[in-house]
Formats: sequence, structure tokens, C-alpha cells
Amino acid sequence: MKKTLLVTALAAALTTQFAHALEKLTVAATPIPHAEILELVKPQLAKEGVDLEVKVFTDYVQPNVQVEEKRLDANYFQTKPYLDNFNAGKGTHLVIVEGVHVEPFGGYSKKYKSLAELPDGATIAIPNEGSNSGRALLLLQKNGELKLKDPSNALATPKDIAENPKHFKFKELESALLPRVLDQVDLALINTNYALEAGLNPSKDALLIEDKSSPYVNYLVARPDNKDSAAIQKLAKALNSPEVKAFIEKKYEGAVIPAF
Repeated sequence: MKKTLLVTALAAALTTQFAHALEKLTVAATPIPHAEILELVKPQLAKEGVDLEVKVFTDYVQPNVQVEEKRLDANYFQTKPYLDNFNAGKGTHLVIVEGVHVEPFGGYSKKYKSLAELPDGATIAIPNEGSNSGRALLLLQKNGELKLKDPSNALATPKDIAENPKHFKFKELESALLPRVLDQVDLALINTNYALEAGLNPSKDALLIEDKSSPYVNYLVARPDNKDSAAIQKLAKALNSPEVKAFIEKKYEGAVIPAF
């Protein structure tokens, strides 16, 4: 009995010692796919001496605020245009560490099977929010359907179009409403989350869709003072591993694509 207690006590002591040896890294994330991907890399990071704790948020503000205030070490949920806009508007100083994935933004139609079929004067529905409006127009530009005055303007609106050879008409609506107007327009540019909710499959149903060269990559983000720390760099490497790539491709079937 004493021997059993001694072994148990020794095991507990070793476990405690190992736990203390791990460096704690607390990362904010939104539920899908970010938190799921972080959970996947937890075991690998533990082997490398990093105890990853994932804090799940459903808003886009607190993850940045809490990293800036050093209550959290990093976050993983946002795109560069969003981060740039947040830093400018809130006076924060957050920085990109590593790009991980893209949630492809796509164009959908119930009337046409290809982009080439869109007629002159077609009505295209796009989001009315700044960064999403720009995202839609950049995608159309990339596919040769129009040209913007500033080809890299992530906050472009229809007023920023320089060339519109097919005389497209644009209907600007809240992002959540776009799937509902597919019967009323020729093409709608829809965020992936709303497309999925409407039963659309981005990889099969979209007439045009972003790829990994999109500026709307979702990034691991930290502060200037800790972005180069060993723990964060280990996490960055893990998020760009073949295991994560395979996980993303299998689990999300094109609704999320690796950016590496």
C-alpha cells in the first residue's frame, strides 16, 4: 500500500513539475474554424513546452482589446484589412504574426452557370459594409469584370469603380440579407458564413471565389513586444504545418482553405 502511494505521489509530482515547465500561451479565437484549429495543435505545442489555452469569443472587439492590454497573449480570428482599420480607429498597436487560412468570399447566381453568361447591365448585389463591399469589388476586379480607381482599395464602394465595361448595376445590402435576394438579382457576392447558412457550397456553387492569394487571410496576431517570442513562433509554425493544412482541407471541404 505504501509503495502504491509512493508511486502515485511521485507521478503527481512529476506531472506538476512538467506542467510548471510548460510556458503558458493564451490565445483568443472565434469558435469556427479558429478555435477548432487551435485545439488541433495543442498536443504538438505541449510536446514543445507550450501550454496553449484557447479563449473563445463571439465578438471581434474584445480579442483585440485584451491582447493590447496584455490580458491575452495573441488572437486568431481576423483579416489584415480589419486589423488595420481597428488599429487606426482604436489606437491599438497589434501586429500580424502569420497567415493561416482564407474563408473564401464568393459570387453566386440562380440564373447563370458561369460569370461569362452575365449580361450587359446585370444587377449584382454586394455587401454595404466598407471592408466587405471592397472585398466584393476586388474579387470582381480580379476576375476581369471591372477596374477600381485604386486597384488595392480594400474599402472600395461602387463609387470607386473606374471602368465598368458591362455596365453592371450594384445593389448594396446588409451581408446577412444577400442570400435572400438571389432570386431577384443576377449575381450576389456573399460571405462564406452566410453562404453556408443558406445551403450554398462555396467550392461547388460559386461562379467566382477567392483563393489563398486573397488579402483577406485570417491571421495569428500579437503585440510588437511578444510577436517574436519562442512560444508564439512555435504556435505560428504549428498553424502552418502539414497537419493543419490536411485538417482544414478535409474538415471544411473548401469553405475554408489554407493560406500556406
